[in-house]
Amino acid sequence: MLKSGTNMVYEYPENSKAIRLKQHEAALAAAKEDDKLSPETGKPISKSNMIKFGVAFLVFGVLWMVGINAIAAFIIPLRLKELVSNPAAVLSINGIVSSICSLVANFVFGNLSDRTRSKFGRRTPWLIVGSIVGGVFMFLTGIAPNATLIVIYYGLAMVGLNIMIAPFVAMLSDRIPKNIRGTMSACYGAGSTIGGPLGTLLASQLVNNVTLSSILAGLFMLASGIVVVLIIPREPSADYLPKPKGDWKDLLVSFRPPKFKENHDFYKAFAGRLCMLMAYQMIVAYQLYIVTDYVGLKTGPAAQVISIMSIITMVVSLIGPAISGPLSDITGRRKLPVLIASILFALGIAFPWFFPSAMGMYAYAAIAGLGYGVYSSVDQALNVDVLHNSPSAGKDLGFLNLATTIGQMLGPVVTASIVTATGGYALAFTVSIVAAVLGSVFVMGIKGVK
Repeated sequence: MLKSGTNMVYEYPENSKAIRLKQHEAALAAAKEDDKLSPETGKPISKSNMIKFGVAFLVFGVLWMVGINAIAAFIIPLRLKELVSNPAAVLSINGIVSSICSLVANFVFGNLSDRTRSKFGRRTPWLIVGSIVGGVFMFLTGIAPNATLIVIYYGLAMVGLNIMIAPFVAMLSDRIPKNIRGTMSACYGAGSTIGGPLGTLLASQLVNNVTLSSILAGLFMLASGIVVVLIIPREPSADYLPKPKGDWKDLLVSFRPPKFKENHDFYKAFAGRLCMLMAYQMIVAYQLYIVTDYVGLKTGPAAQVISIMSIITMVVSLIGPAISGPLSDITGRRKLPVLIASILFALGIAFPWFFPSAMGMYAYAAIAGLGYGVYSSVDQALNVDVLHNSPSAGKDLGFLNLATTIGQMLGPVVTASIVTATGGYALAFTVSIVAAVLGSVFVMGIKGVK
C-alpha cells in the first residue's frame, strides 16, 4: 500500500495472478496491432531469444525427423520384406493405423495443452511426456518380431510424437511475433527436411544392424523434446490463466473445430496442406520399393541409391528454408512459396516416372526435395497466420495438423491401391503430381493472408 497526498493507492503484489492476466491480455492486444511485438510479452523479442527460438525450432525438426525416418522410410519397409509376402499392403495398413493415432493425438493433446495451467507453462510438460513415449515405442518398432507388433508400436510412437508436435507448433502463435514467424517456420522446416534424409541415411548405412539403428532412432526421438526444453527460453507459468471448466461436457465441446462459414481461409489451408502432404508421401513412403520394383535394383544397390538420395535431399533442403522463410517475412507473403513448391514437386516427381533409373531418382531427390524445403519453410507460418493469435491455437493447429496425418495416411494408401490395381507405379506418379498442383490452388485461394 502506498500513500499519494491524502489518498491511499493500493497495488497488487507483483506476482498477482490478476495482474499477470491483464498483462497477458495487453500483450495479445499489442501483438495484434503491431506484428513486431511478441504475443507473450507485448514487446519486441530480443536477439538472444530470437536465436534461441530459431535454434530450438531447427533442432526439434532435425531430431524427431531423424528418428522417424530411420524407422518409417527404411527399417519398416525392410523388415516387412522379411516378414510378410505382401509388404506394400502391410505398409499401407501401417500408414492408416499410424495416421489415425497421429490424428487423434495431435488434436487431443493440442487441446489439452491449451487447457494446461502448470507452473511450467502450457506447452512444456507435453514436450517432455511426448519425447519419452515417442522414444520408447520408436525403438520397439524397429525390433518388433512380427508385422502386427510393428504396426502397434509405430502407432504408439506416433502418439508420442504428436503429444510433442501439437504444443510445440502452438508456440508460434503463443510466443513468436508475426513478423518473424516465417523465419521460425523455416528453421523448423529446415530441421525436418535435413533430419528426414539423415534418418534414412543412418538406417541405410546400418542395414545389417537393425537393432543399433533402432536404438539410435529411439534416442533421437527421446532427445527431441528434452533438448528443446533446455534450449528454448523458459516458458512462463500458466497458473494465472482462467481455469477451464471441469465438467466433461465442456471438455468435449472444446474439441469442436472452427465453424466453416466463419473460417474459409482456415479450411483452405487445411485442404492445401492435405493435398501437398499426400503428394509427397505417395512417393517418399515407397521410395525403397520404387527403387527395387520400378527401377529394378536389388536391396544392396537400392540401399546405396537411397543413401545418395538422402544426401542430395539434405543438401537441397538447406537452400529452400534459408531463402524462402526470411524472404516470406520480409515481403509478408506466404502463398507464393507454396506455389513454387508445388511446381518443384511436380517436376521432381516426373523424373523417375519418365526415367526409371538411379539418375531419375537422384533428380527427384534434388528437385522435389528442394520443393519440400520451400514448402515446409512457410507452411507453419501460413497456418498460424490464419488463426489470428487464437487463444485455442493448440487445438486449432492440432486440427490443421490433421491434414498432415490424413495426407500421410492417404499417400501410402493411394499408392498401394494403384500398385495393386495396375501392377506398377506409373499412375501413382501422375496422381501425386495432380495432388501437389491442387494443393497450391487451395492455398492461393486464401484471402486473409498474402
